[in-house]
Amino acid sequence: MEPLNIIETPAIPLALANVDTDQLIPARFMKRPRAAGYGPFLLYDLRNIGTGQASDSLLDDPQRAGAAVMIARRNFGCGSSREAAVYALLDYGIRCVIAPSFGDIFASNAIKNGVLPARVSEADAEELLASPSATEGRAIRVDLAAQTIIAGNLVVLFTIDPVWKTQLLNGWDDIDLTMAERPAIDRFRAQDLRARPWAAVPDGENTFNNDPVEN
Repeated sequence: MEPLNIIETPAIPLALANVDTDQLIPARFMKRPRAAGYGPFLLYDLRNIGTGQASDSLLDDPQRAGAAVMIARRNFGCGSSREAAVYALLDYGIRCVIAPSFGDIFASNAIKNGVLPARVSEADAEELLASPSATEGRAIRVDLAAQTIIAGNLVVLFTIDPVWKTQLLNGWDDIDLTMAERPAIDRFRAQDLRARPWAAVPDGENTFNNDPVEN
């Protein structure tokens, strides 16, 4: 997973609450293999209402080409647990969604795919949505280390679980996060072996990275 720290791009203001995962990617497009990419189908029905032709949605605005930030209202990513909703955001180029709240499973899926769910207050979300940076397609700066969002003269703080923050900053998945504690794990194993020698796995049968335990 690619590490994430600072994003500075135009933002896509999506002034909607309760954007669910079926809106993020309608189920009918999930027949495609993941490798084919889901980006073109992000918010498809909102972008193509009734006509089958791309509207002048902000997602299709050339002025916002390269946008990696989306700003929305509360309860973003609610609904079903489909991970493809995060795939669609990521394949489109979105690395950060700013909102007052997120669906729990969506937020977890976002972290596992390197997308930052930046939680702000409802008042701050409204200020960001109305800011000239958002409405006019100017760059917005998201700093994960500092947990700040800068839109022109507006500075907003966001919250994120500290473990998730560590994972995103380092580009770690759950296994990487566990292996970062390898020295502590090794110390525990050595101490446990001394305390409970009768519980030791016979030589050659240790399955943790196939490394022998040193006394």
